[in-house]
Amino acid sequence: MSGILGQNGIVAVALFASIALAMLALMLVWEGIRRLQRQRSLVTQLRALGKPGSIAAGGASGLLRAVEGQGPAWAENILLRLPHQRDLKNFLEQGDVGWTVGTFLMLTVGSSAAFGLSAMVLMPAPLPLVTAAVGAVIPYMYVSKRRKKRFAKFEEHFPEAIDILGRAIRAGHAFSAGLEVVAEEANAPVSDEFRQVYEEQKFGLPLSESLLSLADRIAILDVRIFVTAIMIQRESGGNLAEILDNLAYVIRERFKFRRQLRVHTAHGRMTGYVLAVAPLVAGIGMYMLNPDYMGVLFTEPGGRLMLAVAVSLQLFGFLVIRRLVKIKF
Repeated sequence: MSGILGQNGIVAVALFASIALAMLALMLVWEGIRRLQRQRSLVTQLRALGKPGSIAAGGASGLLRAVEGQGPAWAENILLRLPHQRDLKNFLEQGDVGWTVGTFLMLTVGSSAAFGLSAMVLMPAPLPLVTAAVGAVIPYMYVSKRRKKRFAKFEEHFPEAIDILGRAIRAGHAFSAGLEVVAEEANAPVSDEFRQVYEEQKFGLPLSESLLSLADRIAILDVRIFVTAIMIQRESGGNLAEILDNLAYVIRERFKFRRQLRVHTAHGRMTGYVLAVAPLVAGIGMYMLNPDYMGVLFTEPGGRLMLAVAVSLQLFGFLVIRRLVKIKF
């Protein structure tokens, strides 16, 4: 490392590690305080439920709000003033990372500071700002990746869950009992989401609100179609089992069509991956053959600038290709 970056490189790595460890420690302290605060709030709400008339006074909904608490009261008041705070909270829940909005913001700021301050040691003036912006995006990209994988897994098992629900209704079970059957027999994450719907309506929340919450948590068109069909059937009537069978068929056909699209766009995706990896492999190979020739990119200010511009253009080209092969329907 010292041969490539010299003393500045060692300082940059040490600075990055120290900031990352400091933010990790701060995040652990925050999570500990938040967990303790939630436990105290939950105990208070449970004691309130034991008092006469507490359910009628909204004790159940208060308990639900207590479980969703963010942490200390002063921090929660600050977070509530943030724009789109609710959307960010739903985004973190969809990714199933177990983070609160405060934890996510701390990770974003810490990652941005670690990358930006480390780049200040190695790069000329404007580039650390770009590096800090890239560091700030990393937590969002991680959550987005987990969210995408979770949604894909949900889509794969969703038709099976609808079939289970339809069979339960044919067997004479009520719709709420069918939700419980799906929660017990379906695969995760479908079972987890249906279990939450079942527990919410069992706890006293109207079924329509529970279904709408499901559509908010799982932002997939198939789930919205399912919720819309259920709510229309409950208002106008009809054979619910037959509706669910038709819906499962349509979702399977859409899933099959999407898989065919991925096959047709596989060449474009592979082109993007090759174009993104080829310069990196070529650079490593050239450095192994002639370290002095490639070392100029890391030791000279002009070389660092050229390297930063090349990485930026390479990333931009990869994103353009990915945008071209991504088809929405």
